[in-house]
Amino acid sequence: MTSPTESRPIVLGVDARQVSPMVVGWAAAEAERRGLPLCLVQAVPDEPFDRRGDGDSYLQSLREAGSVALEKAEGIALERHPGLRVQCVLREGSPAPLLCAESARAALVVLGSRRMGRLEEKLSRYSVAVPVSARAHCPVAVVREPEHTTLQPPYVVVGVDGSPFCGAAVRFAADLAARRGAALRAVRVRRTPVRPFEPLESGSEIRRRLFEATAGCVADEPDLDLTHEVVDGHPVDELVRTSAHALAVVVGRHGHGGLTGLRLGSVPHGLIRQALCPVVTVPAARGADEPLARER
Repeated sequence: MTSPTESRPIVLGVDARQVSPMVVGWAAAEAERRGLPLCLVQAVPDEPFDRRGDGDSYLQSLREAGSVALEKAEGIALERHPGLRVQCVLREGSPAPLLCAESARAALVVLGSRRMGRLEEKLSRYSVAVPVSARAHCPVAVVREPEHTTLQPPYVVVGVDGSPFCGAAVRFAADLAARRGAALRAVRVRRTPVRPFEPLESGSEIRRRLFEATAGCVADEPDLDLTHEVVDGHPVDELVRTSAHALAVVVGRHGHGGLTGLRLGSVPHGLIRQALCPVVTVPAARGADEPLARER
């Protein structure tokens, strides 16, 4: 039987300024694990700014640089995974809106990070990681730091906040871990009260909800090595701490996102900037919380 995701590629946003072998390698390996093609996308601004006034010449130089970047990324992917199906796409438009449009037909979008500050993220037309993570139709992986494989068994972390929105993230994380033969650590962070005399959530109630939130992935992946953890503190700080030795951190996205990514949510936003491993943000839009089918 044909999987509904078999025709959906892994989409990699290629940065013409710096083609990262780490990012390309992560996307290519993920495509090979899933038996999916890898689509390399390079966006060329359709309204370029050129101080010399020669817009056409400047646009042509951007196209040429984009083509070179795509060729380099394709070479890296095929060198590491010779049998991989790779498609190169050069399109005109702003990177974030273009990649959001591509996400409608993708199984996963993979991005690097230019390590922009908060102000740059809001104002730059080249800001991609935050706005795409906030608005994409499919999960988005931001590969700013490498996977960590030193601990045995290796593990994937999923942040569970107890809301209905985290179900898709839990299932995606379980699938990600299973494909890698890794363990899954389901982490629920109990926020430290910020006001005097504010009650602390019951530990037993939190653990009950944590087990309920992960019950489905146990049924889907019965051989998965799954652990549950409740820690006190700030969600970003604690999840960053767990990311130090993880393959990836997976979190859900509550909102539908805005152009600047301001509706992404503080936790995924903070993780994209601070996590010490790849971060995957999973949308909870209609149809997005269905389990990702396993290709055979």
